Amino acid sequence: MKRHDVCVRGAGIVGRSLALSLARLGLRVALVADAAAPARADVRAYALNAASVALLRELKVWDALPAHAATAVHDMHVEGDTSGVLEFSAWQQQVAELAWITDAALLEQALDSAVRYAPHVSVVPAPVDATLTAVCEGKASAGRDDLGVVFERHDYGHRAIAARLTTPVSHRNVARQWFRSPDVLALLPFDAPVPDHGYALVWSLPEARAQELLALDVPAFEAALNEATRGDAGALALAGERASWPLMQARAHAWSGPGWVLLGDAAHVVHPLAGQGLNLGLADVVALTQVISSRETWRPVGDPRLLRRYERVRDLPTRAMGQLTDGLLHLFAGPQAPLRELRNRGMGLVNQLPPLKRWLTARALDF
Repeated sequence: MKRHDVCVRGAGIVGRSLALSLARLGLRVALVADAAAPARADVRAYALNAASVALLRELKVWDALPAHAATAVHDMHVEGDTSGVLEFSAWQQQVAELAWITDAALLEQALDSAVRYAPHVSVVPAPVDATLTAVCEGKASAGRDDLGVVFERHDYGHRAIAARLTTPVSHRNVARQWFRSPDVLALLPFDAPVPDHGYALVWSLPEARAQELLALDVPAFEAALNEATRGDAGALALAGERASWPLMQARAHAWSGPGWVLLGDAAHVVHPLAGQGLNLGLADVVALTQVISSRETWRPVGDPRLLRRYERVRDLPTRAMGQLTDGLLHLFAGPQAPLRELRNRGMGLVNQLPPLKRWLTARALDF
């Protein structure tokens, strides 16, 4: 008999969540983590939907976060590059909040603490023999490559810039986003480092322009940022270092096989403009846990037929989100006047159709 039922490769948010979720089923889980890896500053923030928060709450992680680590989004204001405007409200959609903006580093710390006290999870320095190997190592996964799985990438030639910001004006729990050919800029309300007066920035731009902005000193970068936002969120100031990464859409040709399965960015990568990347990964965790918990008593967790059930459940939602983000990016990246008119009129039309807005909100909350 194998010592472990599952070996989870990848100790990020998806990997740790999976380890905790499967351990709750009584499975013996080995989580591969590099204990010697140095701590690094992380300015990323994630927009988590209701389904992701429900999972983290079930794992006893969400309520362990410090108060400033998660900020509710009550409203969202989206602007096109001319007159297009689209607004969403939690009150109008009859939900408590549209999303939670969550500090990536503090969420990882809370998950790490939960793993240390989980009785069925063993943290190991290298992959071990197990009935099932779950690969959650991200888009650059070595485990996926070792399996010989083709990972088809489409590089956008764009780069995301992330940073933490402060402003003298209250964020009022409003998320703001600008679609302006060819860049997409998002300000996500955040209560750190100053409660009610912070934002997490995600600014996606063509590679050359992104490098220009990254090369600017702090005052020049702040000037460019405030010009782009027109002062709508107040006078924005950097509250720390900037980070960046190249953007792509990618998908593995296979997500499972005898004794192995892929989750999160190791299986699928989408553009961050909709803020759904981590939500998709955590939905993978929920789906795989449900498939394993409902399996026949005689079927092992590494059975390929069992794992294909998980793959079928997650195929459509991940494809749909990938196509949606890719389509939106191309729609708003084109500089042609007819296309600009079409997209901005479309935003105005959607804004005047409450049933369609409710449907869009429900999809974002449930993915």
